[in-house]
This record gives sequence, structure tokens and C-alpha cells, in this order.
Amino acid sequence: MAPWRFLLVGEGNFSFAAALSETLDPNSRLIATCLQQPADLARDPGAQKNLVRLRERGTEVRFGVDCTQLAKAFEPHERDFDRIYFNFPHCGRKAGVAKNRQLLAEFFQSCADVLTEEGEVHVALCKGQGGTPADKPQRKWHNSWQVVAMAALGGLILSDVHPFSCETVPGYKCTGYRSQDKSFHVEGALNHIFTRSLPFEVSQARIFRVKLGDQWFSFLEPEALAGKLHSRNFLEPSSCHPTRTINEKIIAELGTAFSLKRLKCSFPLLPQRDTSVLPSGIYDARSVFWISLCEDYSNDESLTGETVQGMEDLLVTFSELSFPRSPERDGKEEIRERIYGQAKLCLRSSLLVYAQAVIQAPGFLPGFLHILSGPVFQKCHILPFAMPAFHETLFILGVNKNQKDTCLSSLLDLLKSILDRLLTQTLLEGSKLSRSVEFDLQPNGKDCIIYMKSHNFGPDYDKDLIIGSVITSAMNMTHEDQCFVFVSLNLDLVTMLVWGISDWRILWTFDNRFLKQCVPGKIEPFKSYSLYPPYYVHDISFWLDEKQGFDELEFHTVARAVSQDTVISIQFLGRFQHPETERVSLCYRLTYQACDKALTKTQVASMQFQFRKEIQRLHVTLR
Repeated sequence: MAPWRFLLVGEGNFSFAAALSETLDPNSRLIATCLQQPADLARDPGAQKNLVRLRERGTEVRFGVDCTQLAKAFEPHERDFDRIYFNFPHCGRKAGVAKNRQLLAEFFQSCADVLTEEGEVHVALCKGQGGTPADKPQRKWHNSWQVVAMAALGGLILSDVHPFSCETVPGYKCTGYRSQDKSFHVEGALNHIFTRSLPFEVSQARIFRVKLGDQWFSFLEPEALAGKLHSRNFLEPSSCHPTRTINEKIIAELGTAFSLKRLKCSFPLLPQRDTSVLPSGIYDARSVFWISLCEDYSNDESLTGETVQGMEDLLVTFSELSFPRSPERDGKEEIRERIYGQAKLCLRSSLLVYAQAVIQAPGFLPGFLHILSGPVFQKCHILPFAMPAFHETLFILGVNKNQKDTCLSSLLDLLKSILDRLLTQTLLEGSKLSRSVEFDLQPNGKDCIIYMKSHNFGPDYDKDLIIGSVITSAMNMTHEDQCFVFVSLNLDLVTMLVWGISDWRILWTFDNRFLKQCVPGKIEPFKSYSLYPPYYVHDISFWLDEKQGFDELEFHTVARAVSQDTVISIQFLGRFQHPETERVSLCYRLTYQACDKALTKTQVASMQFQFRKEIQRLHVTLR
């Protein structure tokens, strides 16, 4: 392992550098810099003493280094620092917050040129300057240095923050601007630790290919599902993803009371079909992602690159799609007509669509708990716990009619016990588990909605969340003297509740720091590596076309797609009707915030501009 390299910028009297140098491994390399020239420090005996200490230890000292131009100060082979320190930055004298923000912004952008991929930037700020909730008291955002927003300009996120204490650095004496005798007030100061975030990439819809009969077809990944439709293998045996841990623990404990049969889930492409098995409230055709197929004549052997995602997992056989046959026609002509004439494909919104096929399969075993697990997709409004893609587990149990009540009661009691035990593993210290999992009987007197309380998110999130359903009312599914029970669980939501993950998007992150926290089979509270991310607000208003109507769900879906899932809230502000023309306009407020990436004001402005263009296809006229 290569020795660590440390860079200190903006040193005043070099007391921090001198103290730090005595704590580092001898193999580490420390470079201490300041903006001043040697002559500026000639009359400071403390600085001269510290410089002697540094040179005795072989520490390199550089003068005249501008922390906003670090790439100019170091040759390419000298860069790649593992840690960069900047203690109490300040433009000097009575510089306002705007100038100090600019200093931070240029410093962070400069750090991006010399920081290793897994490096850290440490910035100590006086009480209140950062503008984050870690400051006590917290300043108004407009009156702070907005440190997380400035860091985002350099592609950095705040990964940790803790009190800065001069006492923990023996010999360190904080000086004022350019080593002035009047020092900063450091009581309540905080050390902010920043790391690189994954970059925002230009959103490009992936192309998927499927084979129907002997003909290949392709379709575009829905923009609102970017990065989620192609196989991420979260539930596979090789995965350490927490959704798999939750799934396996639930299944294993159910296996202590029931015989199990696990089934393989196919690719989530479905034809339009009868969904009467799904009770009202479980399935809504408006929430489905519909897919349009195009004939694909490309050479199969020449397919390379990012446009084809896991082709072996995307092969959908002719029989799986169950298109009606026309024996009098030849194969290709028949397929073409079925695709463009009668078939309408969609992505599954629930594993319940497979229920009929499972219980009618020759291998279905009464008394066994049949298990299907896989991702599902549905359009939804932008809300804290509403997700367009999540992993679902479906349990199917076929029992004799006179044993239904006993088996159902045993299954639900055991499931409640399992979920309660999972919640207690990461319960907040001092909290008590009360009324966690409940089964709410629906008006038909047969089906239930499963609720789970969000204990791990603290008092601000003390609400019941729907994590699944229990269906016993599928009357069209009769099998002699048997009846069937279907239990569906949203694994992603259960995972969030157990791990204390308050943002569903983190489950889909490509950042390796998330999975590094996950040990297979082990449950520990999640520690966010992106603290207090900045948010940005934009309003939009438009006139409605009274003949076309307005689809608010599609409005949310477009916002999700254009923003790459950075819109976290859409608030309805008001409705206005023109007194003369009687035209109606609506006004909404969009809040943008990333959970794992550095998001800047400029990026959000570009997204909002694109959103204004895209929603015009919803038959609205911008105001």
C-alpha cells in the first residue's frame, strides 16, 4: 500500500502542520503550504519555531500557494493527495458571506484536480458558518457559507462532520487572516469532511432486445427507470445487498413452520392480460409502464457496448408472452401482426400477475409455501416512501378450505413475529418497539393491508407505512377443494425500515460505499455518506387544455425522468381561473435534492429548463 500523502493549505503560523506532523506515520508525506511569502512570516517567532520543527522532521513547506489554483502549484506527478486540510478559511477583514462562499467554491473545485478517488477534504469552520443542521444554532441558509452547496461545485459531498477542538491538536494555535494576531472564535467550530461523489452522467435510455419466436425486437428503457431495469442481481446468492439479507432472513424463518418451494422469476416484460386476481387498490392500470416494441434486424453477433444489458437475462420466449396464434399465417408475418395489432406489452407492477400461472402449474404443491422474488415497476407520485422500482417477494399457499383459517393465522402470526424481530435489531437507542406490524382488514372482510411503523427514522417519521398485502379473495382461482393465500411484501421498504435508510434511492445507488456497509447476513444501522445535501426549489405554472385534461401522475413521472430522480417533492401551490377566458392554470413547486451525488444549482437549473420543455407534451401551455 502506497504511503498516504497529506496537503495542508492556508496555514497561518504552521502550528497545525507542526502538530499533525508528529502524529503521522513516518512513511507518510506531508506538504504544508500558505499563501504568504517567507518575508511575511519573518517577524512571527511562533511561525519560525514551527517551520524549524517541520524541517527537522523532513516536512516539505511551500510558500505562495493559492488554494484555489492547486493544479498550478503541483506538477501532475506530485498530485493525488489522500487528505487535504483547510482550517478556518477566510477572505480577510470584513469580507461578507458571498466572498467567503466564492473562496470555498474555488477551493473545492481546485481540490478536485489533486485529490485521490477515495481521498478526503477537511474544512474547519467557525460556529454557524457552514449552514448545516450540524451547526448549533443553525444560521439561515442565505446568511451562511453554504458549505455543502459550494463543495458540490467540486463534485464533493459532506460525508462526516464533528466538533473541531484545538485541545486535541497539541501546540496548535489558531491565527486570524494571514497570520494576524487576532484569532478566529473557534468555540463550537466544526470539522467538515468531504469526499468525491459519483458524477451525474448524461441520461441515455438503454436499449433492450427480446426474442419472440425467431424475430428480435428492441425497446427503450423508460427514462423514469434509468439504471433500474437492467439486472442488478440484488437478490442473487452472490449479492450482499440488504434487500437480499432481509429476504433470506424472512424466508429462512418461515421455513421453520412451512415447507418451502422457491420459484425463479423471469424478466419483467408482460403482455396486457386479465389482472382480475388483483383486488382494487393493489393494481392500477394507470400506474403501469407500457412498452413499445420495434423490429430489430441488427446482427446478433455484432452487439457490444452499453446498449445491450445482460442479453441472456432478457430473452422472452414466445410461449411466455402467450400471444394468440393464427395457424394460417407464416411465422414472421404472424409475429409482426401480433406485435403491432393485438399485443400491448408492459413491465410487471406486481408479482401477483404470476399467481394464476403458479397455482395452475403441474409442480404446484398444496401445503407448501411457494416463493417468488424479483423487481417490479410502477408509476407513482413523488413522495418520500413511494418508489417506481422495488423488489417484491410473493408467498403463495394453497390449503384445504377447512384448514384455511388455521393456516392463515399461523402464517400471519409468524410473519408479524419475524418482522418485529428484524425491527428490534437496529432500533434507535432508548426507543421501545410498540405496535410495529399490523394487518388492516379491508372492506371486503377478506384481504389485508400490512402496515409497519417507521421507528428507525425518529419522531419526524412516526407514521405507518404500507409494506405489503394479504389476499384471500381471488375467487376466480378455484382448485377443487383448495383455497389460496397470497402474501406480498415490498422488500425495499422493509429494508429501509430495518436499516434506518430514510431515502429509497440509496438502495439503487452505484456508489460502492453503500454496499461496503453491508455484510452478508448481518444487519447494522446504515450510516449515510452524504450528509445534509443541498436542495433547490423551482416553481412552475401552466395553462390546462380543458379538452385534454391533466394527468398529474404523468406530470410526476416526467419530473422523475428529467431530474434523474433528484426531484424529492412536488407541492401543489394553487389553481387559478382567468375571470374572462375561464382558462385554468395550475402552479407547482419542485424541490430538487440528491441523496448520493453532488448536485449543483446550475445542474438543477438545466433540469428545470428541460422539464419545462418536456411537460408540454402533456397538453399544457407554460405561463
